[in-house]
Amino acid sequence: MAVAFTREEDYESRAADLPDRPISPHANLVTASGLAAIEDALAEARAAYAAAQVEGGVSADRTAMARATRDLRYWSARRASAQLTEPEPEAGRVQFGRTVEIEREDGRNQIFRITGEDEADPTHGSVSYVSPLARGLLGKRLGDVAVVNGAEVEIVGVR
Repeated sequence: MAVAFTREEDYESRAADLPDRPISPHANLVTASGLAAIEDALAEARAAYAAAQVEGGVSADRTAMARATRDLRYWSARRASAQLTEPEPEAGRVQFGRTVEIEREDGRNQIFRITGEDEADPTHGSVSYVSPLARGLLGKRLGDVAVVNGAEVEIVGVR
């Protein structure tokens, strides 16, 4: 029976030893909405940590405490390194925080906003400024053609 308890403790111990969430080596540029989202996530992480402590901390549910601690470290680091970036808009120029419309070679149009890494969500129309798509377009102007992932795209709108 001692072996069963040892295995259970080992499993719980491994589950509670979560690796840190990776932090990007790139500058943590954020839009105003991205900064607000980081602050919301940090508040949620603090609340989860406090709840895990109330529930008994490590002795009650080691994985809940480990998740809360990991998320608190991550969002604290992201908030500390956040650089609010709102460049003065230049008409027709692709910049951080702007919305861009491109036309692909096959005639499809796509619209997306260039944001910080934590804010990026391609399914909701935003891409990170370090993504290949954004890197290929940043600094270009309305009407320019750029090569993105080996294909040409034309910038047909910037707002």
